[in-house]
Amino acid sequence: MKIEEKIGLLLKESNITITLSLAESCTGGLIANLLTNVPGSSEYFYGGIVAYSNLAKIKYLGVRESTLEMFGAVSPETAKEMAEGLRQSSGTDIALSVTGIAGPSGGGALKPVGLVYIAISGKDKTVCHNYIFKGSREEIKKLTAEKALRLLRDYIAEK
Repeated sequence: MKIEEKIGLLLKESNITITLSLAESCTGGLIANLLTNVPGSSEYFYGGIVAYSNLAKIKYLGVRESTLEMFGAVSPETAKEMAEGLRQSSGTDIALSVTGIAGPSGGGALKPVGLVYIAISGKDKTVCHNYIFKGSREEIKKLTAEKALRLLRDYIAEK
């Protein structure tokens, strides 16, 4: 069973109806694509936003301009605000966000290519994880999507 199928099963089997939304930056909608490949995913997947620019993060996800100025688009602070803002505006039970540097350019000493933040916001708390993936742009996007789905599966299984 693919992980996106397992996520769907966990969401469907939960005692309450759990809905999920996504805020994607560096993955460009790849996570939503994987989730919607599962027949019946409309029962639990509310939708997603690909917020690639800072303006989109502010306008559609509620990320504060001051957060972007102080910490940058690729930061745990921004990832958390992306997830929390979308969860609140969509009314979903869980929101997952990803932001990172897929490369091949855009990285630096403090924020190298492959640096990714994945946040999950639920009604009780928001958690954020960071990773540095190696590979081409496409490989980094794929690794990010796969890790995000694993984190989401574990988060839902704990509920």
